[in-house]
Amino acid sequence: MSAKPDEPHSFAPMALPRLFEAAVACFADRPAIDFLGRKFTYAELGRQVDRAALGLQKLGVRRGTRVGLCLPNTPYSVVAYFAILKLGGIVVNFNPLYVEREIAQQIEDSGTTVMVTLDVKKIYPKIASLLDSTCLERVVVCSMRAALPFAKGTLFRLFKSAELAKSRKDSRHVRFGALLAARGAIEPAEIDPADVAVLQYTGGTTGIPKGAMLTHANLSMNVAQIGRHVPILTPGCERALLVLPLFHVFGMTAGMNFCISIGAEIVLLPSFDVHQALTVITKKRPTLLPGVPSLFAALTARVGDGKYDLSSVNYCISGGAPLPLEVRARFEALCGCKLVEGYGLTEASPVVSANPLDAAYKNTSVGFPLPGTVVEIRSLDDPHRVLPVGEKGEICLRGPQIMAGYWNNPKETEAVFVDGALRTGDIGYMDETGFLYLVDRIKDLILCGGFNVYPRVIEEALHRHPAVAEAAAIGIPDAYRGQAPKAFVTLRPGVQTTPGALLHFLRDYLSRIEMPKVIEIRASLPKTTIGKVSRKELIAEESKSTD
Repeated sequence: MSAKPDEPHSFAPMALPRLFEAAVACFADRPAIDFLGRKFTYAELGRQVDRAALGLQKLGVRRGTRVGLCLPNTPYSVVAYFAILKLGGIVVNFNPLYVEREIAQQIEDSGTTVMVTLDVKKIYPKIASLLDSTCLERVVVCSMRAALPFAKGTLFRLFKSAELAKSRKDSRHVRFGALLAARGAIEPAEIDPADVAVLQYTGGTTGIPKGAMLTHANLSMNVAQIGRHVPILTPGCERALLVLPLFHVFGMTAGMNFCISIGAEIVLLPSFDVHQALTVITKKRPTLLPGVPSLFAALTARVGDGKYDLSSVNYCISGGAPLPLEVRARFEALCGCKLVEGYGLTEASPVVSANPLDAAYKNTSVGFPLPGTVVEIRSLDDPHRVLPVGEKGEICLRGPQIMAGYWNNPKETEAVFVDGALRTGDIGYMDETGFLYLVDRIKDLILCGGFNVYPRVIEEALHRHPAVAEAAAIGIPDAYRGQAPKAFVTLRPGVQTTPGALLHFLRDYLSRIEMPKVIEIRASLPKTTIGKVSRKELIAEESKSTD
């Protein structure tokens, strides 16, 4: 089935600096960022971006220069991002948790010559060591202490100085403060909306990191599409809590870029800690909360003790992984707000669809395609054949948010498109009303004796049990069936159960072929950088244990 947009989109692509500048002009006196108590208005943020852009230009950043951001969530992330784009440079997002080898590989593949990073021991030494072995030429070092309010900065200097790294003092290192001290006028850059704005690295469907080329048009249009989908928000009046990492495409687009487009105040946390997040929500009173299912599950597990108040939150969107029905129901019951599930992927900037806020929510659906987005369900056996309503196949996409291709990788680019549509590697179907349903990843399918078993079905069933906080299912080798399901769960605080009890519970919800061969109860499950449960790591663990 091919689902066409329900209405033509009337918005036009723009360069992202124009989006930012429009917000600064319209919401100049409004608070833009609150980072652990240090606040910036939109006007102040605009001035910081201009000064950083001038400093980067004096370092040689021009149109097309690849500049890396290897940062946790801090104001530096926002300032550097828009400063690079203002010069026509290309942002290359790096995960600060990557090991040195992974960072080196991405630097070389992207041709990153300048890296902006933080003076903490967990990040800076990895970057500095690569100046002599990669194409990296300069490192801009940001001060963690300087990012904090005065009192917190003083305490950090006194009690957490052991976490800070001393940066080298040579011509290849520049302090961020010195970057801002540059004086003069910026040489204007001509930016075409079709220019690449961001290289966002992803494993895609093959697991091999590739740089998705996201253009200014892709990213600005996705922001406009999100805005069209959530018209209930009031520009200049919203406050968003962002714990999603800004170096991830979900946090970058649905968090930072979208919030700036509507003049929202961004309450920025460097990482997710459930107690800190609940305390900040209670104190700062955000109205918006984008997150992943594990974030909402963690908040739900802790919020019921009456110490926290989440009543200010009006709108939550969950992405990055399937949202279990029980997690959504518990969160909405405890918090009194609507939690909707969306769907996206890096190659689509990333948002593809989301459930409506002002209409009936269809359980297990990831909602309607965003305006201007075409969803096609294509046969797994013949990707050139589009399937009718209700049939399961590969989700394929067209729309203004679809990437320009993979950086310096024409072979992979060609492989990921069929008849001009992006192949997602996800299995799904459309119903007769246009709602999209995500069944599972093609690569996560469990093949049991010739039958397809979908991990999400098993995980949804496990989440129905009142003791289960998180669940993940994978395929393990089975001598008789080829593969069999194995499930992993964590339990809610203060609640106990056994693998046997869980298996007995599942009999009412799963067929015999879907029943896990083993259920393992753990204290925690491995997570990706945005906090979703990592089936990939569980599969790797199982593979090692059977070697």
